[in-house]
Amino acid sequence: MGKLFIIGTPIGNLKDISLRAIETLKESDIIFVEDKRVTIKLLNNLDIGKKELFTFSEYNANKVLKKAVELVKENNVCSLVSDAGMPVISDPGYQLINKCWQENIEVDIIPGPNAPSAAIAVSGFPGSKYMFQGFLPRGKNKRRVLRKIKDLGILFVFFESPQRLNNTLKEILEIVGDREIFIAREMTKVHQEFFRGKVSEAIIHFSEKNIKGEITVVLSGKEGENEKI
Repeated sequence: MGKLFIIGTPIGNLKDISLRAIETLKESDIIFVEDKRVTIKLLNNLDIGKKELFTFSEYNANKVLKKAVELVKENNVCSLVSDAGMPVISDPGYQLINKCWQENIEVDIIPGPNAPSAAIAVSGFPGSKYMFQGFLPRGKNKRRVLRKIKDLGILFVFFESPQRLNNTLKEILEIVGDREIFIAREMTKVHQEFFRGKVSEAIIHFSEKNIKGEITVVLSGKEGENEKI
């Protein structure tokens, strides 16, 4: 019976990986990956060399789950990584982890970089309580989510695409109000950008540029409702 390690990988700067993560990747008989191209780049950067990679993504997870569990049972050290950050946190992997628990396969965790916690820390907002959404839904469902969080006194953290950012900011201004907001773009990468200000200011700031990259948004809670949930 093998053992599955859940390994956090860098969200941008490849130097942010932990020593324990490197050691475990080197020892791994097989690595479950979201995208082989991304993981190969990481392994090459770490001089780990060629490893057996098995694609386990949101698109094929249910189809290959049985085979993936068999591989964990057949190999001593198996690792699960995503393209960036912690697996399962808005990334694939929970099906494999859940099945390992059901099959009494040992699971361990090697924590690493995480975009939501990193954004909260650098925002300077009080972060003892927060709600994490992942990517917001589209259309009416997005507006429904914004109405639900309007009166919460905790941080609201979510991911957004460059193409949708300005439209989402306008909907936040309309439904939630002109709150303090922090927007992290391309964290730890060469073109990293941090913005902190009012939602109305963010709309002006980001409408004046061609936005690219991965974006994490931290919206402050309603004043006077501190940490009410």
